Amino acid sequence: MSTARLTESRIEGFGPRKSPYDVRDSGLRGFGVRVLPSGAKRYFIHSQHEGRRVWKTVGDARSMDIDEARRRAAAVLAALRRDEAPVLPEERLFEAVAEEVFERYGRRWKPGTLKVNRNYLRSTILPWFGGMNIADIARQDAQRWFASLHATPVAADRSAPILSVIMRQAEVYGYRPEGSNPCTGIRRYRRKGRERFLSEPELRRLAQVLDRHEARRPRKAAFVRLLLLTGCRKTEIATLAWSDYRDGRLFLRDGKAGPRTVWLSSPARAVLGSLPRENKWVFPSPRGQGPMTAAVFDKFWGRVREEAGIADVRLHDCRHTYASIAIMAGESVTTTARLLGHNDAGTTLKYAHLSDRSVREAADALAGILGS
Repeated sequence: MSTARLTESRIEGFGPRKSPYDVRDSGLRGFGVRVLPSGAKRYFIHSQHEGRRVWKTVGDARSMDIDEARRRAAAVLAALRRDEAPVLPEERLFEAVAEEVFERYGRRWKPGTLKVNRNYLRSTILPWFGGMNIADIARQDAQRWFASLHATPVAADRSAPILSVIMRQAEVYGYRPEGSNPCTGIRRYRRKGRERFLSEPELRRLAQVLDRHEARRPRKAAFVRLLLLTGCRKTEIATLAWSDYRDGRLFLRDGKAGPRTVWLSSPARAVLGSLPRENKWVFPSPRGQGPMTAAVFDKFWGRVREEAGIADVRLHDCRHTYASIAIMAGESVTTTARLLGHNDAGTTLKYAHLSDRSVREAADALAGILGS
């Protein structure tokens, strides 16, 4: 961070860089200008008050000259010394900045992720930070918020990255000082692993139940079989189009980690070959033009797992079963990560520590039961 006597001509000469940067005024301590990657420039004050850092935007350099900005900054700094709480027109409430981040940065998220993130914003973040000036939120505020969610660790762990994105982008947009993300250092809650995989007896019972349902619900039974035989996520299979299946492979257009190719075994190809091609979708919705929703399969799965005596097994555990079998059958972690579409092979390591015996039983049973 550089320091200079700020003048109109000098400020005009500050060009944009890839990241925001600040130039402090050598004449008025705590006053400066931030230059954003867009080329916009904002005056600010940055001071200490009652042991806390105070950052406030004074105004936009495009609509305020340096003399007016310095007068306003001096007035704000003086008010702080008098233990007053000055309110500036350029202050931004947390909820307004959060909405700006969701509108601008949220375009990088997939629709489903955007919807989930909005739900967490509304339910766990806004009730705590709503009404606060974005620049006044300190690390202790974020830590107290995170601690308040100890009874719902999943919600806490999913919400913390969202809050961190909002704070990081607030820096980029010039609403907070650089490097001030209050979420830095928050450690996620440790939760007992939820990985579950099917044993040989469970696979046999599941196969028998699927056989009973196949005559009346062939597509739903096929859906479950494909989850077990491919390791795909349920949304990846539910939204599968026939055009995505060619040359013995699935070409997923929009997987969680982006487009990827899934190589199919002969049993998986046989499952697809048994389905009629009456629609562009492999699993078409009976009520509209699109594919079936994952919720439809969740309802079917609820009935199937009860009949198979595996009431604690989720559809996502079919993916865990596939991954565990691959690891214990001798596939490397890197190869299994590619099979699952994991960007980080470290995510796949958890499958290497599951019960050898149970996974081996599942591996022996899978091809014979579901691949016949």
